[in-house]
Amino acid sequence: MSALWSLGVIEQLGHIGLGVEYYLQYTLLLVVLSGLLVLGMYHLLIQKFKIEYFQRVTAVGYSCVVFGWMTILSTKQPSSKLELFGFLSLPISFAPFESLIFTSIIVPQASFLGHLSGIIVGYSIAWGLIHGMTNYWAVSMFGWIVLVFVFSLKKSGAYDFDFLEIESVADLSLPSVRFVGSGNGRTLQMSASPDLLV
Repeated sequence: MSALWSLGVIEQLGHIGLGVEYYLQYTLLLVVLSGLLVLGMYHLLIQKFKIEYFQRVTAVGYSCVVFGWMTILSTKQPSSKLELFGFLSLPISFAPFESLIFTSIIVPQASFLGHLSGIIVGYSIAWGLIHGMTNYWAVSMFGWIVLVFVFSLKKSGAYDFDFLEIESVADLSLPSVRFVGSGNGRTLQMSASPDLLV
């Protein structure tokens, strides 16, 4: 519902460079970048800070995109005010963070980091740090997403695509490189074919 509302708002803001095309292009970018950012944050929390709780956390949903659009729209319309409970009037630019805190209080199982990643990517787009998205890049990105998705479905065995064959690329005549866990770090190990050692 919120996505339809933000699309309607963006349609009305066509005079400042927004519109349906902008919405579709940057929604795709928000999906990809906020997903990568939240995965990066989870990886950092698990590997660097050793917080095992995040090994069991899943981030699924569209809310990071909604928070991203909320951030973009609040930045593009800075003169608006947000009425909070009828007695507190705050600048609209604070709306994403107010919603982040409010959502975390009301729905404790909601992904705080997922929503935060949407806000970060939304500010990056609104401030022009991420720009230049065209129809070409949007279609290219969408094509790669579909391709990776189909290959992952095939590789996982969830669906059997008869027309798609994935072969192993392991060639025993070439040296192989792999990571081996040792102690409290990771070690790189390389093995070579006996023919190559001569």
